Amino acid sequence: MALEIITAEQRLAEKRGHKIVVCGASGVGKTTLARTLNPETTLFMDLEAGDAAIEGFPIPVVRPQTWGECRDLACYIGGPNPSLSEDQPYSQAHYDYVCQTLGDPEVYQKQYDTIFIDSITVAGRLCFSWSQQQPESRSDRTGKLDSRAAYGLHGREMMSWLTHLQHIRQKNVIFVGILDETTDDYGRKQFALQIEGSKTGRELPGIVDEVITMAVIGGDNGPYRAFVCDALNEFGYPAKDRSGRLNTIEEPHLGKLIAKMSSNQDEKSLTFIDPNTQHSSEGEIANA
Repeated sequence: MALEIITAEQRLAEKRGHKIVVCGASGVGKTTLARTLNPETTLFMDLEAGDAAIEGFPIPVVRPQTWGECRDLACYIGGPNPSLSEDQPYSQAHYDYVCQTLGDPEVYQKQYDTIFIDSITVAGRLCFSWSQQQPESRSDRTGKLDSRAAYGLHGREMMSWLTHLQHIRQKNVIFVGILDETTDDYGRKQFALQIEGSKTGRELPGIVDEVITMAVIGGDNGPYRAFVCDALNEFGYPAKDRSGRLNTIEEPHLGKLIAKMSSNQDEKSLTFIDPNTQHSSEGEIANA
């Protein structure tokens, strides 16, 4: 099959979903954000068994309990990866298997525009637990657990899962995660996504389009919850905006946020500062 060239007109006409990580402290209201999405076109992946925040909200839920089920669901929704061999997850053989097990995937393909995953923190725990049980995580000499091998397998598995979900081009995929806050020896606050292993936390921002911190911010009229969306924010929160359409502070409403990222409005401008003269010049955002 010849490699198809997609014209600019075709690319601009394509429906494109957004891949978003929303991180924040426990209790800030991350799960409740599912209420700001259309329940008829959103699938809630409940990994935390903590759906009390959406009690009474008419949204369909799926509850995978093992890492194998997480992989199956990603393959089922995202389809097969033609570059993989038949013995690998997300291959055509894996896709055929999950279709036989779960039924016709057309229901998922047509009905759901958004997959809300609560949470990536728990997905990491399920993946690490599975990784520890695999033969390659055991020492050939003693048969005991080799932690380095287990973490290596865990990192590869998580990146494969996230990359497969990222390539579901037409759907929004929203990962919710817990944000850890620590203080270094100099009293400076540092933030990191709570997830097993360093590889996933380090490479995840390069996979998704948006990294957003949901935080409580102090204001003149008292504290309020908000999305922090720009890497250059005064709070030091992790953030990234590949769309180039978001302000540093946005309303904590996913439906409105996705609509804004999908709009045809012009991209905002960045102000570049010359450290020698302190003069600024306007420039357009170069999206990552």
